[in-house]
Amino acid sequence: MATTILLTSRSVTVSEFRCTAVSGEPPYAEQFGSHSVSYVRKGSFGCHHRGRFFELVTGSILIGHPGDEFTCTHDHVCGDECLSFFLAPELVEEIGGTRDVWQAGAVPPLPELMVIGELAQAAAAGSSDLGLDEVGHLFASRFVAAVAGKSPNPSIAAGRDRRRAVETALWIDANSHRAIDLEDAAHQAGLSPFHFLRLFAATLGVTPHQYLVRSRLRHAARRLSEDDAPVTDIAYDVGFADLSNFTRTFTRAAGVSPLRFRKASRGMRKILQEGLSRH
Repeated sequence: MATTILLTSRSVTVSEFRCTAVSGEPPYAEQFGSHSVSYVRKGSFGCHHRGRFFELVTGSILIGHPGDEFTCTHDHVCGDECLSFFLAPELVEEIGGTRDVWQAGAVPPLPELMVIGELAQAAAAGSSDLGLDEVGHLFASRFVAAVAGKSPNPSIAAGRDRRRAVETALWIDANSHRAIDLEDAAHQAGLSPFHFLRLFAATLGVTPHQYLVRSRLRHAARRLSEDDAPVTDIAYDVGFADLSNFTRTFTRAAGVSPLRFRKASRGMRKILQEGLSRH
């Protein structure tokens, strides 16, 4: 595991993790040293945590609770990368959240977390005026608000089927700018649409179409944070066929419009305080 510490402050430490394990390499037990939220920005991996097993793909969140043991598996050929925020106890106390929330293990790709994850990516890459510590506070508080009351869906499918679901999710994310329907995704997995839909949802906690839309939102958030292309061009480039649908969907996820999200990424922090943080 290649680790790069990007920022250290009294309340948040931010690290970038790039997995160097090869497929089939024996997993080993690890332990969380603090509360943390880790955004899977690329690839996939499996995680055993408190008797449950989760498959994490791009956009998923790995949740850390101090003292909890976990084991990551790397049966999928595509290496994974995470952007992790380690939180001081004082910050966790201020943010709140029940023990169950912080011990959920992992959550599937949620639109309201993916857009903030991409904002964090932009900050880490230096293409946003926002500080990584600022985004860390937002990300952690949005995580608690989004996950409270939601039960994660641990994977119960057989290993071969889980791999099919994960590999298809990676394919969907890479091709989300295209028109993809259930039959296309099922064909990619080599399964009937009926069986594939149930397998995908049981493994990843979202349906194929939900993951497709959320991948488009993730790519849009990255573009809005990093370049100055017109919002209309970005909407069409990432796969939305209708500008009004894109604006409505993005605003529902981010809490602010695409244009205000772009302004927030350029340092207009008041927008984040008034919009994003109210969720």
